[in-house]
Amino acid sequence: MADNGEGKNEEADYKRLHTFPLIRHTDMPEEMRVEAMELCVTACEKYATNNESAAKMIKETMDKKFGSSWHVVIGEGFGFEITHEVKNLLYMFFGGNLAVCVWKCS
Repeated sequence: MADNGEGKNEEADYKRLHTFPLIRHTDMPEEMRVEAMELCVTACEKYATNNESAAKMIKETMDKKFGSSWHVVIGEGFGFEITHEVKNLLYMFFGGNLAVCVWKCS
């Protein structure tokens, strides 16, 4: 059986390697996509232990910049099926296994 310290080092290395944002699906225009992605990364880093606060920050900022009715889900191991306005969806991963879904519907 492997030493516990070695396993923790491998997990830390894995998390360090996968800190970049990975977009799985989006139909946003380029400028909106870049702003939303940077906002998601900032919120997830600022509230690393509180996904609810990160989601609230993203939602409020998107509402101010791009109009109201934005929705945000942040977490691990969830599935979804949503209806959204065209060109207003971003689904990405950050930090390896943390998923962020941002969409607008009115």
